[in-house]
Amino acid sequence: MHPAGLAASAAGTPRQRKWRTWPAEKIGAAAAVGWGAAGRRSRGQGSGASRSSKRRVPVSQPGMADPHQLFDDTSSAQSRGYGAQRAPSGLGYPAASTSPPTPFLDDHVSNMAMAYGSTLAAQGKELVDKNIDRFIPITKLKYYFAVDTMYVGKKLGLLFFPYLHQDWEVRYQQDTPVAPRFDINAPDLYIPAMAFITYILVAGLALGTQDRFSPDLLGLQASSALAWLTLEVLAILLSLYLVTVNTDLTTIDLVAFLGYKYVGMIGGVLMGLLFGKIGYYVVLGWCCMSIFVFMIRTLRLKILAEAAAEGVPVRGARNQLRMYLTMAVAAAQPLLMYWLTFHLVR
Repeated sequence: MHPAGLAASAAGTPRQRKWRTWPAEKIGAAAAVGWGAAGRRSRGQGSGASRSSKRRVPVSQPGMADPHQLFDDTSSAQSRGYGAQRAPSGLGYPAASTSPPTPFLDDHVSNMAMAYGSTLAAQGKELVDKNIDRFIPITKLKYYFAVDTMYVGKKLGLLFFPYLHQDWEVRYQQDTPVAPRFDINAPDLYIPAMAFITYILVAGLALGTQDRFSPDLLGLQASSALAWLTLEVLAILLSLYLVTVNTDLTTIDLVAFLGYKYVGMIGGVLMGLLFGKIGYYVVLGWCCMSIFVFMIRTLRLKILAEAAAEGVPVRGARNQLRMYLTMAVAAAQPLLMYWLTFHLVR
């Protein structure tokens, strides 16, 4: 058939289509089934994606760093391999070693070593006790420091005012001189030692007030005082040997008697700091006369009394030498007092 005829027939006789109607219940059920299938597909895709993402994250192995950590933990010695591996305890602290310590020595050897050490220490102590008095008379030094507060006060008063004192004899008990705290005439080392230290401190104070202080100058002051004291002791011992004086005057006694002059030196320097040179000369002059009288009356009993006990005539030549020696020792004290202090007061 010609196409035009077909078109005409189609236009003239329209084709009728039949539509099938569905109930509303079936339409709703079909929609629910479709949405359920779509949800299952979407959930399947989501779970697959999550499983694929989880499979892509590497699992941290023991001894490896966390993949999400930006920086390494350098505070742990285990992360860098430093130190020994320590097993952590339950609270996060290194577990203590449960292995028992290995003994360095067994009991038998330890007891032998302790016994040998005790014996050696006892022998050394005995040797020191036997020979120490040959070089340092510890027992005698204890006697010279047996003082109390009352003795120190009375002795200082005697050094400043020896003119009022009458009895200069040293008391004895069974051929042994009593302790200084029981006899004001007994020599001691406490006052000379404290006076020497105080003199050095006062000298430093005087130098500081004059802007002349220096550790070297203070050390020179102390060494000079010690040097002069040593020379005095050696000179007196040599003189006693040459004059052949048999006396109980020991070296420590000489150090004690010669050290009393530091008391007057301290007083002179302090008065010089407070009242100038006038105060210095007045107080130092008084102290010089006091120490001169003190030394004469003290050494006279130590040197001349032995000569009288030996039966030496008072006007004998040897006795005259002993008197000159006593006068020389006493006269040297004021000279040294002035020599060691005049430059400290300006």
